[in-house]
Amino acid sequence: MIYKRGCNKKGPNGTCCKCGERGACGVYWYKFMWQGSLVRESTKQGNDKVARKMESAHRTKLALGEVGIREKETAPTLRQFLEKEFLPFVDAKHASVPNTRRYYHSGSDMLLDNKDLAGLPIDQITDQHGGQFASRKSALSPSTVNCGLRTLRRALNLANEWGRSERRPKITLAKGERRRERVLPDVEIDRYLNACEQPWKDVATILLGSSMRPGEAFALRWECVLLNGDGTGLMQITKGKSKAARRELPMVLQVSDALNARWKAQGKPTDGWVFPSGSSSGHLEGSTAKGFHARALKKSNQMDLDGSKLPELKRFEPYVMRHTALTRLGEHCDVFTLATIAGHSSITMTQRYVHPQADAIERAFAKVGGHKIGHNQETGGLLSARKSAETPLVTKRSSGEPGRTRTSNPLIKSQLLYH
Repeated sequence: MIYKRGCNKKGPNGTCCKCGERGACGVYWYKFMWQGSLVRESTKQGNDKVARKMESAHRTKLALGEVGIREKETAPTLRQFLEKEFLPFVDAKHASVPNTRRYYHSGSDMLLDNKDLAGLPIDQITDQHGGQFASRKSALSPSTVNCGLRTLRRALNLANEWGRSERRPKITLAKGERRRERVLPDVEIDRYLNACEQPWKDVATILLGSSMRPGEAFALRWECVLLNGDGTGLMQITKGKSKAARRELPMVLQVSDALNARWKAQGKPTDGWVFPSGSSSGHLEGSTAKGFHARALKKSNQMDLDGSKLPELKRFEPYVMRHTALTRLGEHCDVFTLATIAGHSSITMTQRYVHPQADAIERAFAKVGGHKIGHNQETGGLLSARKSAETPLVTKRSSGEPGRTRTSNPLIKSQLLYH
């Protein structure tokens, strides 16, 4: 119930002439019983309708608290979340992957440097704020800008998983990022491997023959290598960026030969690093590998095999060798198998390594069988019809014959260009 205390007449010094309280007259109070206790408070309002609403709101808050529902907590700012929760999580989760830790720390530094973005509550950040961040960092390379955007996206996704934010906004990456999509031909591979020093030559052989990530090859251990006497074997990857990265890969002959020779040279160990070094981790690191790679590129361009002038071997990153291996494997398996080989948790990443050519598309149609798509077995299907001089692809339709005399299919039109 609501009521007014005292009266509307003022006594000496502005106090109520009846109750003696200052400021009590002319405003409504409410009181009610809640779980055996009397709740009584002043509304400090002279309007009875507002007073009733305030009483109802108080009852509602008590009821929500009784059933375990609490008022929404204030979301932390991006700065608070990055410094107190995200970065400690990154350091603990990726303790054995220093490159990943450095990547997220670098991205966090870029975000914290932007005071406007860092001061926003995480539940108010949208893709528009990500675009503004990219615009302010436009002087940097797209890869550097995307480091900050990927860190922001990862932080907001974790905040949603941990209940710190109810939103999981989409963060659009900056365009123009350079991707390692080069595929090395056999001639360049041979030139490069002949110019490599040990142990980098064996590492490069593994990357080209197994499609491992460079960091996975650096951290390979003998207890995770199974060598058979017939040139086959298995390599087990026990750590990685995700659960899918933990996998087993078979060996091709070149990889088996390289590992067998290294195993014998090291005294046939049963454990330890395959590529030991004096680094803090105990095995070959990326910083050392960059020197080996740079010298191999330089030497390969200085080589003059059989007195012939070879074209310059253009610079590439070591990761291109993994891309080359996966691209070649993608010609012989489906994208889901390739994702397992690559250690990807999503086929979206694997699609970057699949580059179907016109002949691959033709082979796919040929495997289906021409008689199943409107051609009899005698003609051999669409592929045979196109290659046969006596049976052109587009013929004039005779009277009463079903079918189309022209095609608007761009794939078929493009096939005509090859013949």
